[in-house]
Parts: sequence; C-alpha cells; structure tokens
Amino acid sequence: MDGETLYSIGELARRTGLTVKTVRFYSDRGIVAPTDRSPAGYRLYGIDAVARLDLVRTLRELGLDLSTIRKVVDRELSLPEVAAAHAEALAVQIRVLRLRHAVLTAVAERGSTPEETELMHRLAQLSEDERRCLIGEFLDAVFGGPDMAPAFAGVMRSMTPELPDNPDAEQVQAWVELAELSLDLEFRASVRRLVEEQAAEQARSGTAVPRRDIFAVVRDQAGPALAAGIDPTSPRADPFVASFTAHYAHLLGRPDDIELRHRLATRLESVNDPRRERYLQLLAVVNGWTAPESLAAVFDWSVQALRVRTSGRTSP
Repeated sequence: MDGETLYSIGELARRTGLTVKTVRFYSDRGIVAPTDRSPAGYRLYGIDAVARLDLVRTLRELGLDLSTIRKVVDRELSLPEVAAAHAEALAVQIRVLRLRHAVLTAVAERGSTPEETELMHRLAQLSEDERRCLIGEFLDAVFGGPDMAPAFAGVMRSMTPELPDNPDAEQVQAWVELAELSLDLEFRASVRRLVEEQAAEQARSGTAVPRRDIFAVVRDQAGPALAAGIDPTSPRADPFVASFTAHYAHLLGRPDDIELRHRLATRLESVNDPRRERYLQLLAVVNGWTAPESLAAVFDWSVQALRVRTSGRTSP
C-alpha cells in the first residue's frame, strides 16, 4: 500500500508489548482494525495501529470500559471529557474505600460486636446533610433553649465537626466515633448540665459581657503548680488554690468558703469527664485542627486540692 510498512499481529504485539491474544481481541472488536490482509489471509496493520493500541492500553489501565475506549479512539468522545467523568467516578470510589477502611480499622481495633459494626457502617455512610442533622440534634440537646442558644452560639460553632470533601481514613474514623459519642444520652445530659451551670453563673455576674470561665482560670493557676511538682494536699498548694477560688467567689458574688469550694470541686469533676475530652480530640481530627491540650491532670490536681481543704486534712 504505497510503501507503507504493515505489521502482522505478532509483530504488532512485539512493538506494543501486548500479547498476540490481546491484540487479536481488540481487533475482533473493531477497536484496532486491520489495514490489509496478506496473500494467505492474515491481518496486517499500519503504523497508526501502534499508536491506537498504546492509547487503548493506557485507558484500560486507568479503568475505562471498552465501549468508552472505542468512542475515544474513534473520536466520538473527547479524551478530556472522558477523563473528567472518570476522575469523578474514581473520587466516589475512593471515598467509599476510605469509609470501608475506616470502619474495618475501627472494628479491628475496638473488637466491635456485629451491632456496633453495623452502626459504624451506617454512620460512615451518612450524607453531608444527614451528618449536619445528627450533630445539629446533639448541639440542640446540649445548647438548645431561648435562654442559652444566643449566648453559646460561638461555643456551638466551635463544637461542630465539618468532615472535608476528601477526608483521610483517620478523619472518617474520628467522625464515626464522634457521631457515636453524640448519640450517648448520658453524655448529652452531662454536657447539658455543664452548659446550664455556666449560663447560671454568667447570669449571676450581672453583665452581658461573657467573663473568663473558671476552667480557664484553674488551668492557668493550677497548671504551674502541677508542673512544679507541688503536692495538692500540701500547704505549698494554698496560694494556687486561693487564687482560683477567689476568682470563682467573685464570679458568683459569694464568699470563698467551704461550700463554694465543694461546689467548685464538683464543677471540675463534671468538666473532667473523659468523654468530653475525647469529643474535643475527635473534633480536632475531623476538622484538621491542632490537637487540644489535655487538662485532665490539672483538673485532677485541683479537685484533690479542694477536697482535702474542705475536709480539713492537709499535709504538713
């Protein structure tokens, strides 16, 4: 054919790195058509067949089906259009695989029961709207009510998880655990009590401007004592305790007495619920934030210091 080099199926296979069987398969389906035939009736292919087969192999490795590949090589579809559609489909598959990976990892690590596994699977598959609804229900249960919602709007936003469009496995796993935690009715009630107590204390302050909460004050005053290795039951702890109890007394407009210190110890025990700290840790993972500082040891130190001083027992 005007001096054009023609290749047999075997020669074409060697040039493209495909097997003879694969080349014949594509030829039988019209994806790579023969240019001519030899006197013995064998199929012969032109140089353009090499380029077509290279493209076909690439598209197959990318996961495209034969019907779509044929339309691309025949220029019935543009390659950019096909690539965009396929990339979108792959993104969905990747998300599904991440969800499955997260659930299976959680099951393996936690030794979950079949019922827990089913719950995790359903939570992982929630749509964005369904996720917002679930967390919204939790936040409403904790912060809801005309007297509290406006004052705690900022806190509500800071406790809202926002799973990104392309989360990694750790974020998905954290979301599943956080969602399970938000469904814990006892945890909801515990956080609700903390919010109600804080709202009541704010109301007693007689100002519309939110004051620094007692937990931050305890962190700042007791933290250095803990870091310095001061025994909470020793007299050396007295100045640190007096500092944050004085702040609490001022906040409530009450004297710094045994009753107030009992009350503060109870408040600190409530806020030191491990589930609350875990929620904040998971929230940071889901939202891609820096991990929060753990205050468990500081609150433990403070509670012990308060309890011993309200019972009349201090170390010499």
